[in-house]
Amino acid sequence: MTAKFSRAELAAAFETFEQTVAQAAASKDWDAWVGHYTPDVTYVEHAMGTMHGRDEVRPWIRQTMSTFPGSHMTEFPALWTVIDEDTGRIICELDNPMRDPGDGTIISATNISIVTYAGDGLWSRQEDIYNPMRFVSAAMKWCKKARELGTLDDEAAAWALEIGGAA
Repeated sequence: MTAKFSRAELAAAFETFEQTVAQAAASKDWDAWVGHYTPDVTYVEHAMGTMHGRDEVRPWIRQTMSTFPGSHMTEFPALWTVIDEDTGRIICELDNPMRDPGDGTIISATNISIVTYAGDGLWSRQEDIYNPMRFVSAAMKWCKKARELGTLDDEAAAWALEIGGAA
């Protein structure tokens, strides 16, 4: 099987993708990130379902990243990546650290993402694989720490009350 895309092209496209995600995380403007997908992208998010096309991904990511706990995640760096030239995929572990609750504590959860390259800097598929309970646990830990430090905001407090009964 001959690889459709070179390792260098895959690596460069993923580096650009990561830079765009970093800019989106900082600015909270997710449209540029969505623009890195093909118009007919398939996005598999195990806890939220499968989305088809940018028009389904865009409102989902805006909602996810504008409400707790997503709104308190500061960046999404790849901890490691595997470039699979034969399939045109990047497989990576992404970190999802939450903002400092006030004492320098880093609270995070990770996920595995598989992104499939379509060429021209666009990705045709992404699948995020993770244990949702690890994310709930990390968010609850953040809420408890923020409450201890007096930095728990109303949105996070309401989430903690709804999900776990208290923070």
